[in-house]
Amino acid sequence: MEKIKIIIDIIKNNIVKIFKGLYEDAKNIKEKDPAARSLIEVIILYSGFHALFFHRIAHLLYKKKIYFIARLISQVSRFFTGIEIHPGAKIGKRLFIDHGIGIVIGETAEIGDDCTIYHNVTLGGTGKDINKRHPTLKNNVLVGTGAKVLGPIVIENNAKIGAGAVVLKDVKENETVVGIPASKI
Repeated sequence: MEKIKIIIDIIKNNIVKIFKGLYEDAKNIKEKDPAARSLIEVIILYSGFHALFFHRIAHLLYKKKIYFIARLISQVSRFFTGIEIHPGAKIGKRLFIDHGIGIVIGETAEIGDDCTIYHNVTLGGTGKDINKRHPTLKNNVLVGTGAKVLGPIVIENNAKIGAGAVVLKDVKENETVVGIPASKI
């Protein structure tokens, strides 16, 4: 019972911040997706938005070391959205998850502001690293459908990763990479 009270207090104390961030996320999706006809449509119908909603709460609890409930929330989100975001992942403002199904974002992944991620993307580990195991996407990064970005690498500002690419090395600012293994074009 005490744990539930702590969780409610944590959420209550951060509710304004959570909803401000979610409003920004929804507005960004509406602006970036030509199929989105209204803000209310995004909030009610977009699985990427729903995954962010659950993640923002799960991440808050994760930071407070309430790991089990954070993981439970992330698993419920995965069940309903098809998008798996570990509650430890750090996600910046205005992430646009387009379509979303099949996305996996690992525990130590970091995503900056104004990024776009398409369906079937993995921000995962290689199994060889300890501590920081997942990629860091800086600001305004686009990751195309089916791309695999693996290991503790850094994708710099304004980089683009092509559909189906397998990225195992850092990508410099403003670069576009494609292929398996990914290379600059």
